[in-house]
Amino acid sequence: MTSLKILSDMPLDEPTLTMLRTGLAPSELVLPEQPVASVLATAPYSIEGIDIAFGQPDPTGVLASKTLRWVHLTSAGYTRFDTPDFRTAAVERGLILTNSSSVYDEPCAEHVFAFMLAAARQLPGALHVRCESGSEEWNRLRSNCRILHEQSIVILGFGAIAKHLLKLLAPFAARVTAFRRRARGDEEVPVVTLAELPKGLSSADHVVNILPDNADSRHFINADRLGQIRPGAILYNIGRGTTVDQAALAGALRSGHLAAAWLDVTDPEPLPVGHPLLDLENCHITPHIAGGHRNEPETLVQHFLGNFRRFLDGSPLRDRVL
Repeated sequence: MTSLKILSDMPLDEPTLTMLRTGLAPSELVLPEQPVASVLATAPYSIEGIDIAFGQPDPTGVLASKTLRWVHLTSAGYTRFDTPDFRTAAVERGLILTNSSSVYDEPCAEHVFAFMLAAARQLPGALHVRCESGSEEWNRLRSNCRILHEQSIVILGFGAIAKHLLKLLAPFAARVTAFRRRARGDEEVPVVTLAELPKGLSSADHVVNILPDNADSRHFINADRLGQIRPGAILYNIGRGTTVDQAALAGALRSGHLAAAWLDVTDPEPLPVGHPLLDLENCHITPHIAGGHRNEPETLVQHFLGNFRRFLDGSPLRDRVL
């Protein structure tokens, strides 16, 4: 086997680091002095002389390297790399880019499904109320509870997370519609285009946003589209905070046009003290934990090592972006 130099800037405990080093042997694992803890941080190290980068390397450094052949990101998002200049340069030099979507699709689907069940069963209010059976508050909570059976759900951004969500929703016979700019034919549910989206939103009980951050999706959910959603519907966002006009969302929640919003992502994160969304009782926010799960670093390493073996064999890589 040809010995390669693989750089990992991911913070790992000793057992997981040993797993990574063993899985890469006899290739050399290179560790920078300072791991990179954030997908937005600027990596303080050089990639020159490195064949493969596993983690969150800086796009500028990636393109400057004369030796780098493959970048495997420890995130599902790849916004910093999703630019025309980077794509063009990467294609010209044959650089491979993969991400870790397969690590995060199932926990993200379960997170939004938990949101939906919590909303349907009025958990935020019910968990903080002590009331007697038959009281006005008790009757209000019971009457506001919903069931998901045959509810209408529109999913914005139909990929791996959405496919896992479909499996979770299957027992409820939910009526699911997917929005994609270009249908691929493998969605297993009806697909609406951009022109057809207003009609789809107008009949939605739930709108699930899984859109990534890019030039086309920023503030995709704006005042106009919020107005197209059926009154009393609920919005969920586990995509990216930049895809929602948060001022318009606050207005839709304050007016009662939307019954509630459940957000795992915001812009910025966390929202600053005094932000309008923080004061709304019908806005529920978790701090970008949807992809989290026990032994997450180990799962990321296992996913990368699986792709590393495919790379050596010349087989197609999983979660390939470029």
